[in-house]
Amino acid sequence: MKSGTTDTSEEARRQEAGRRDALLRRLLHASGWQVTREIATIAREELGIPRSTLFRLVARFRKSKRSSSLLPKPVGTPHGAKRLDIRVESIISEMIDRFWLRRERPSMSALMQRLIDACQVEGLRPPNRRTVKCRVDELERGLVVRRRGEGDVASTVSSPGSYSASSANEVWQIDHTLVDVIIVDEQLRKPIGRPVLTIAIDVCTRMVAGFYLSLDPPSSVSVGLCLLHAAYDKTSWMAERGLDLTWPISGLPSILHCDNGAEFHSKALQNACREYGMKLQFRPPATPRFGGHIERLIGTVMGAVHILPGTTFSNIKARGDYDAEGRATFTLRELEAWLTLQIAGVYHHRIHSSLLRPPVNVWQDLQGKVDFDLPPDRMAFWTSFLPSIERRLSKDGIHFEKIRYWSDALSRDIGRGSRLTVRYDPRDLSRIFVRQSGGHFVEARYRNLAYPPVTWWEWRHTKRHLYEQGKRELSEATIFSSLAHQRRIEDAASLASTSARRKIARRPSKDENPSDSMPIKITGIDTAKVSGEGDDDMEFWE
Repeated sequence: MKSGTTDTSEEARRQEAGRRDALLRRLLHASGWQVTREIATIAREELGIPRSTLFRLVARFRKSKRSSSLLPKPVGTPHGAKRLDIRVESIISEMIDRFWLRRERPSMSALMQRLIDACQVEGLRPPNRRTVKCRVDELERGLVVRRRGEGDVASTVSSPGSYSASSANEVWQIDHTLVDVIIVDEQLRKPIGRPVLTIAIDVCTRMVAGFYLSLDPPSSVSVGLCLLHAAYDKTSWMAERGLDLTWPISGLPSILHCDNGAEFHSKALQNACREYGMKLQFRPPATPRFGGHIERLIGTVMGAVHILPGTTFSNIKARGDYDAEGRATFTLRELEAWLTLQIAGVYHHRIHSSLLRPPVNVWQDLQGKVDFDLPPDRMAFWTSFLPSIERRLSKDGIHFEKIRYWSDALSRDIGRGSRLTVRYDPRDLSRIFVRQSGGHFVEARYRNLAYPPVTWWEWRHTKRHLYEQGKRELSEATIFSSLAHQRRIEDAASLASTSARRKIARRPSKDENPSDSMPIKITGIDTAKVSGEGDDDMEFWE
């Protein structure tokens, strides 16, 4: 009877949740998920709940869009609650860990005897055998196998058949890989090594959402540039590269699924995803099968580049005596265009083995249900992925890494004494982005505009080199002078050294007019505003 009563109660809760779902989903969908006074009145009358309860329900429902979020709270003792004396629970936990989880595999009777003895010493009532058995059964099976040596560990690890999504832009998987091809520099056409590809795929449609190709190591910046390429319309981006193709996918994902790399756990990425409503979801450690879609995509792309001159193939055995460096011909920009053709011209239009249809056709069928409510300011979106620090504003500007930066717009904040948030692009330290006290960001350039652009890695290497020489009182001029000397050495060595040519290729290009007040240019991405929006949407920038 007790079991039947519980089942009836659970069924009643589910029916009530369904009734709430039907009403609230209809009302909220019509109002754009906003609770107006009229909706609150209708919902309270229909559901018979207080105003505060209604708003709590709507908050949960709006967040998950799931009927289970509307379940009434169960009456009675919550499932999993424990009524034993906390001291007895502590003894049970300790005995299971120290005595029962051993390679000698003690019996349940032996465990019970140990518990009875321990409780009697403490003057406590021993637990029932069924209670102890429940505690043992709650243990993770894998833990029991490893500690007691029972069975095969591999058989206890879950291996789901697939990771799926029901709608377009619900889940994107993103990852990095070294491309299996050696590229050459623009000037000498000599090998400079393998680039890094950051790529994202939409799990539901298998469309490649976007990618970013670079000589820099993976970071939150490369993730941000990949997402920037993925989120917005790619028409002008394709036109810049002379490609007459369509790449229709755009928007932002509800979930960004990634591995446990340091760049995905960076504070910059977490803050940016929180800012724009993307949930970061991480794979369990050392379980690549949970990222099967992106792993298969990377395998498909790498299989395609193996036909290119300069390929390193997938391993040394497959490479054999092939001279990858000697046969390398593609520059970074040429490889970027080739990958675009392979993705947008071939992969999207080929029948996918799981979908049994081309990804582009699946996207076209589902895109009518996609929310394209994109951030109006692309620059604001991109810079949200940049690393940030706090600095004080002095009379001669912002000091960062011993470089002085200035913008006339900063003059209003001089003397306030507060610390300002500064964002910087590690690929180019010639500019930073400073958040003013009013919330707007302004671009600040070198105070001395004669200095060349420099990467964060190049700058830190130069400073470290000077420290190793015993120089401690470093100034801006000293470091730039040493940097210029190192660059001359690299330029001279570029004919013979691959690493020197790679460093040269990673240098940021110097703007023709760095003091120009026109919107700044981001290499390789479209910074135009979303069509149909006016200057009033540019509230992020001063």
